[in-house]
Amino acid sequence: MAADRVLSQKEEDIQLMLGSHVHLGTKNCDYQMERYVFKRRSDGIHIINLARTWEKLLMAARVIVAIENPQDIIVQSARPYGQRAVLKFAQYTGAHAIAGRHTPGTFTNQLQTSFCEPRLLILTDPRTDHQPIKEAALGNIPTIAFCDTDSPMGYVDIGIPANNKGKHSIGCLFWLLARMVLQMRGTLRPGQKWDVMVDLFFYREPEEAKEPEDEEIAQVADYGMPDYTAGALGATPADNWGASDAQWGDAPTPVPAAVDYAAVPVATAGEWEEVSAPVDAAPVFAA
Repeated sequence: MAADRVLSQKEEDIQLMLGSHVHLGTKNCDYQMERYVFKRRSDGIHIINLARTWEKLLMAARVIVAIENPQDIIVQSARPYGQRAVLKFAQYTGAHAIAGRHTPGTFTNQLQTSFCEPRLLILTDPRTDHQPIKEAALGNIPTIAFCDTDSPMGYVDIGIPANNKGKHSIGCLFWLLARMVLQMRGTLRPGQKWDVMVDLFFYREPEEAKEPEDEEIAQVADYGMPDYTAGALGATPADNWGASDAQWGDAPTPVPAAVDYAAVPVATAGEWEEVSAPVDAAPVFAA
């Protein structure tokens, strides 16, 4: 029964890899990758043998589990399609993720603040991540990498043959590797399905991530706002404005009455009374 369960899981994994186009290589093929190629299509694309890919994933998971401290494992991707998968893999396995450009001297220059000495290095593409591969070779750090049919295999200890250029392919590979690691550590049972979906490891376009946020903001802005329309407030319709203007025009304009300044009494010089000058009162301060 245990053998049947492992085989059924292997078949499901291979179907998932087929759906994610993990088997599609490139038109060029490195001489060290010929052993992993199943055949070549009429358009020149090399087809990768997924059985060998699954075996190499299993071998890589065993190497990862053999390291006691997960923080000694660095998983890195300079390719944008692999950065989200790298961060998710590090989240679920406890490894240290480096997403983005590699700072030269991270593994060799002890004067850098980001200097570290990992025990294992996991990469997405040997061609894009050539700098960390060279530094890992100088520091005798074993390297695991996802290798396409045209990828250079120099200084790569475990090369996993797969399509490392598609966002679905990279996310699927890291999801499978993370699940295998958790199963070997005992966190997941061999026949148990992982509740984390593979979609979380896929790369997302910035526009796709902003669309749900914009929709939420629009819903909050429209919720509970009063309707400031003319009908709601009982305002006069636009057709009645002319009639109201005509009514205002018929009313007579009030004219101020004339004032007769000759009838106003004027005081003479003798009628003025003498008044003493006012005395300033002392300021009173509140107690």
